[in-house]
Amino acid sequence: MPATPQSSFSSSLQKAEPGWIHRLMNPRAEVAGYQQLKFSLHRKLLGRVNLEAVLALPEERIRAEIRGALARLLDEEDVALNAIEQHRILDEVLDEVFGLGPLEPLLQDPDISDILVTTPSLVYVERGGKLFRTPVEFKDNAHLIRIIEKIVSRVGRRIDESSPMVDARLPDGSRVNAVIPPVAVDGPILSIRRFGKGALASDELVRNLTLTEGMCELLKACVASRLNVVVSGGTGAGKTTLLNVLSSFIPETERIVTIEDAAELRLQQTHTARMETRPPNMEGAGAIKIRHLVINALRMRPDRIIVGEVRGEEALDMMQAMNTGHDGSLTTIHANSPRDGLSRLEVMMGMANASMSVHSIRQQICSAVDLFVHVSRFSDGSRRITHITECVGIEVDTVTTQDIFLFEKQGVLQNGRVVGRFRATGIRPKFYETLRTAGHVLPASLFQTIVEIH
Repeated sequence: MPATPQSSFSSSLQKAEPGWIHRLMNPRAEVAGYQQLKFSLHRKLLGRVNLEAVLALPEERIRAEIRGALARLLDEEDVALNAIEQHRILDEVLDEVFGLGPLEPLLQDPDISDILVTTPSLVYVERGGKLFRTPVEFKDNAHLIRIIEKIVSRVGRRIDESSPMVDARLPDGSRVNAVIPPVAVDGPILSIRRFGKGALASDELVRNLTLTEGMCELLKACVASRLNVVVSGGTGAGKTTLLNVLSSFIPETERIVTIEDAAELRLQQTHTARMETRPPNMEGAGAIKIRHLVINALRMRPDRIIVGEVRGEEALDMMQAMNTGHDGSLTTIHANSPRDGLSRLEVMMGMANASMSVHSIRQQICSAVDLFVHVSRFSDGSRRITHITECVGIEVDTVTTQDIFLFEKQGVLQNGRVVGRFRATGIRPKFYETLRTAGHVLPASLFQTIVEIH
């Protein structure tokens, strides 16, 4: 019999992560009435146990008390389950009571970066940059909506027919987006973007072949020398991860103000003031946008301003901040290339001030941005910095750029691995003198290197 998507997923993950996947793939787990039995136990537990009284107990006793009550309820059921099945069903009911139900084993896996619930019976995860279908299932749409409501209620949000889309955050910082009918045509949709327990270090990116040692040395010198850097890339390319790494090059002595839609940055510096946007309340008022926070940050005596992502009118305020003494600022932007990033900045700044001419906008960008660093995700799940591009100047009405480093894809091996090379273009950047006067003398050979990736 040909392997189904679930069985192939199971066989690949049993080798890498036997704990939770074995629990999910128990061969008798899908016996008739299994889901109904689980929810019957849950209902009876709520009817028989005073959860408020139990939750007042010391934390280490809570799960033991609830598990004991569930075991007694299971003994009353007329169903034959072996020890493994009993253990699994008790775990899953506990997940319903204390956690996010079927999502809990996925949330406990540190290697999963995205959890994507397309329908109650169709749940995918991203591991190592690739998507896999999982055997995780919800009972029905109502079950999935109940889990979504549990997530959003924890952060004081609501989701219903009048407000069918919501952004929220889990206690561990994971970013959540949920959409329910009537906007979601086939049932509720849930997306969770997860973040590692700790920020990656620059040497880890070098080992992962995201960039070379020479590129890393150049970027470290640029950040330390207070150049303004824009990180560009597509969705899931690793922009925030790279921004975290670049921020690690900022000296401990400087005051940093961070501004984000959802707090994802993990700066190591002590003197960091973090701000986060606020969505509108139930009446549609009270929203605090990134633009408001950028303007406010200028009054907070920052040495550096880091904006998690510019995606609208705040681009104008960010460019003006970079142009008015706040050198060394960092931000990210969704774009397919550095040139595309320039075009997107133009559009967003035009949205903020329609009276500005295109020439004025391009002058602002050219004066503000020193460097674009573009990161891409490839078909094998690898992420690489494909461009380190200097913003040189403006000629007539065109912003001119020059590539300092490139990654050139050269093919794909039979095992799916992408091969190519990191290549210095041989151009010494115009900001080289700025680096030198700041005490960062880079060897000329740095701008001549080629590193093959096999």
